[in-house]
Amino acid sequence: MVTPRRTTLADVAREAGTTVPTVSKVLGGRSDVSEQTRARVMSVVAELGYRGRAGRGAPARGPGSPFVDLVLSGIEGTWANRALSGVEQAAEEAGIDVVVSVARPPDDAWLTRLLARRLRGAVLALVDTSAEQLATLAAARVPVVLLDPVRQPPSSVASVGAANWSGGRAAAEHLLGLGHRRFGVLAGLRTHLYSQARVDGFRSAVTQAGLDLPDDAVAHTDWRRDSATEQALNLLRTGPTAVFACSDAIALGVYDAAARLGLRIPDDVSVVGFDDLPEARWLSPALTTVHQPIAEMGGAALRMLLRLGGDGPAAAPRGTPQVAPREELATRLVVRGSTTAVG
Repeated sequence: MVTPRRTTLADVAREAGTTVPTVSKVLGGRSDVSEQTRARVMSVVAELGYRGRAGRGAPARGPGSPFVDLVLSGIEGTWANRALSGVEQAAEEAGIDVVVSVARPPDDAWLTRLLARRLRGAVLALVDTSAEQLATLAAARVPVVLLDPVRQPPSSVASVGAANWSGGRAAAEHLLGLGHRRFGVLAGLRTHLYSQARVDGFRSAVTQAGLDLPDDAVAHTDWRRDSATEQALNLLRTGPTAVFACSDAIALGVYDAAARLGLRIPDDVSVVGFDDLPEARWLSPALTTVHQPIAEMGGAALRMLLRLGGDGPAAAPRGTPQVAPREELATRLVVRGSTTAVG
């Protein structure tokens, strides 16, 4: 059996139409490379499956580094704070420090900064990573764990998430048990993995109960309260007795829309959220929601990152699949005052 030849930096440089030093600059996070060249190199790295090199001449990363990077899609709101607290606590227990970065698409600046640091690895929380970005991190031998991945991650990338499908199903079972039969669902972006999983779990329970959840009963929004309010106004006008909001922030928009339409929660419409952020308890009435163990997920992601090892998994010959670990933490329904039986 002939072992496939491993892709080299020279192969990447030739395919990208540049030089080996330039490819090394891209993988090392150097800023003196044009955006066009950087994008072309990253694309070729992903296409060829270049996995970097170990040993002499490899980047100075690994167990000796005292830092890990937490990359967040944003720092507003309590979701980010909870994720940070979980990562930081686990890092403190391991005797390492956390560097926090923010990914602002479509800018790759966060990736360049991350590559330039001599990190032990990175946790990417709610970051919508492209195949090229993940391949570049792998080529630079930066271990990565995705926290609540936005899209289905490749089998070679480790991830930690929540039981989103089960959480959505629990929300539906609770409302069905209260006698509700006309539902509305206000979901996040269609492309977001966790949003679709929550909708699918909700739909499965409704369907199993012999009911229908038509497509026009499911509306989509971004995750902001004001955007959710506008979508919720249209959804509530269709007359559901209960609404499942795929995040607590979206649920806030449902509350706002209900107030504008003169609807009382839960007398006229019951509402279930998802996340169990502190805001859920501050609402009047307090929000029934699906608890997502965000801090615990952050801690689990950091510990998984450390288990991957300083240089990540040993590179396999080209064409050999690598299956990275995945972990899914349980969700649970927290019943408060925003749901009631159909009167």
